[in-house]
Formats: sequence, C-alpha cells, structure tokens
Amino acid sequence: MKPHVPFYATEHGKAYLADALDFMPTMADSTVSLIFTSPPYALHFKKEYGNVNQGDYIAWFLKFARHYHRLLRDDGSFVLDIGGAWKPGQPTRSLYHFELLIALCKEVGFHLAQEFFWYNPGKLPSPAEWVNVRKIRVKDAVECVWWLSKTPWPKANNQQVLNEYSPDMKRLLEKGYRPKVRPSGHIITKKFRDRGGSIPSNIFICGNNDANGHYLERCKAEGIKPHPARFPHQLPSFFVRFLTDPGDLVMDPFAGSNTTGQVCEQEGRKWIAIERDPEYLTASKFRFEPDAPAMFAGGPIEASANGKGGRPSKKSDQPRLFD
Repeated sequence: MKPHVPFYATEHGKAYLADALDFMPTMADSTVSLIFTSPPYALHFKKEYGNVNQGDYIAWFLKFARHYHRLLRDDGSFVLDIGGAWKPGQPTRSLYHFELLIALCKEVGFHLAQEFFWYNPGKLPSPAEWVNVRKIRVKDAVECVWWLSKTPWPKANNQQVLNEYSPDMKRLLEKGYRPKVRPSGHIITKKFRDRGGSIPSNIFICGNNDANGHYLERCKAEGIKPHPARFPHQLPSFFVRFLTDPGDLVMDPFAGSNTTGQVCEQEGRKWIAIERDPEYLTASKFRFEPDAPAMFAGGPIEASANGKGGRPSKKSDQPRLFD
C-alpha cells in the first residue's frame, strides 16, 4: 500500500491530508496509546464539515472503530467526544450516541472505562423550535465523552490531573482534621492530609469561545475559513495527561483544526493527525507557529522546550513546524 506523505510535521508529530479509513490500514497494530477525537455528530441538519444521518451513523462509525481497536496498545484508550441529537420533527432525543456506545462495546470489543460529561455554560439555546419558539424544552448544553479501553486495565494516573485545592480545603489542611465518622458513614482518618491537590470529577465545565485566539486571528489574516466545530483545549489536555506518558503516541482521526496535536506537542507526546479537508488542515498549521501561545487546562501560557509549561529562555524553544 502506498505510504502517505505528511502534509506538515513538527518535532513530535505529523499531520496527514487523508481519509482515516484509507490511512489507518497503513499503520501497525498495537502502536497507539490514545485515540482522542470528536467526529461529526449525527445531527438532523447538515453541517459544512459533513455529518452522517442518524440511521446510518452507527454502521458508518464502526468502520473506523474496528481500526481503532486494532491500533491501540493493550493499555491504550479511545476517548470519544460526541454530542447528542434530537429526533426530526419532534421534541424528543435521539438515542444514537447511547446505541453507538453499546455497539462499540458489544460489537467491537471495547470496555467502558468511565463516562465523562462536558458542560458548556455559554452554549446558545437549542434546538430553537422547542426552546425559543414553543418554549417546551430547556437548552441542550451537555455533551458526552466516552472513555473506552481495549482491555479492562488501560494506563491511567489521576495524580497527573489533580486540581488545586479549594480555599476551604486549604484552610482545613492548615488547621488539621479530627478523625471522625461523617453522617454519610464515611470514616475520615488521620491519613487525611495534603496530597498535592484534589482528584477531579468526571464533569468538565468550560466554554468553547476562542474569539481572540491566535488560531482565529491567523485564519482571518490569511482569509482562511476556520473549522466551525473546534473543541476546547481542556478536553485533550486532561486526557493526554491522564492516560499517556511523554513519548507515547496519540492519534486524532478527525483532526479538524488539530487542537489535539497542539496539546500533544506541548506535553511531549508523539501525535498523528488525520484530516480530509485541505483548508482545515492548512489552517491548523497556525497552531504551531513560533508566536502561537500554548494552551493548557489552566489557560494560555507559553510553551517550554520540555513541553511541561513554564516560559522558554529564547524564541527558538517554541514549537516549530517542519513542512
């Protein structure tokens, strides 16, 4: 099979202009540690980036999923950000994303490691017919994020994604805690001490507004239409840190604007991005320009040479693009 030539490359990764179904057969088995992606959803109304009808969606997606299962290492994970949909012409929800989850486990062989949920507080009220016009539903502002694994024991370390303690927790740790049984029946012992941060929950609360970001500014300057459905960097940042180690390979088969690749570049992970739209992939190069700020869960900071944050000592330490 003819090898694909990278559309562009960086120190840690490569982006390919291809359909993932054509590209993935060229990859070796059990080589990928994390597949993180957000494919087109099964929406009723067609979007410019392409989406499949609800009735055809599961069969369409399973063609990709069987390759994902083959490519993953035994300790690897597949994380899928997927939004829900409404049934055409009625104010009831489609079950397609739940049916897809079951099919991924029952037919492909994945395990559901844990379900996550992304709440976007800034999401516009939708669907307009039922929320704004007839006023019989509330706005849909949550998306499902399925964490799936090839085996029941994927690599994971929640100590890599600890949250900063709240002010109340900091005061409690400073004053000390008297061991006792809480009303819930949980026994809090003297081992209750500072462990560097709090373990996060399975709910993300973040907007998806990048109006003044480097990527959109460069798209505007170059007259290139940006990808209309970019996910926030907090999602791939969390899972890349949680489920992989430096040097591991991460793949996004529906790369779009390649947020996943940018995060991996900063975190010192190898990455492969696959996108079939040349305009989207061209624009994604802007994320790897020397003056592009790095984006981490805590907000934008400059990238360091080792990919772990901080401020570089000189301009050449920024991520570089190799055509």
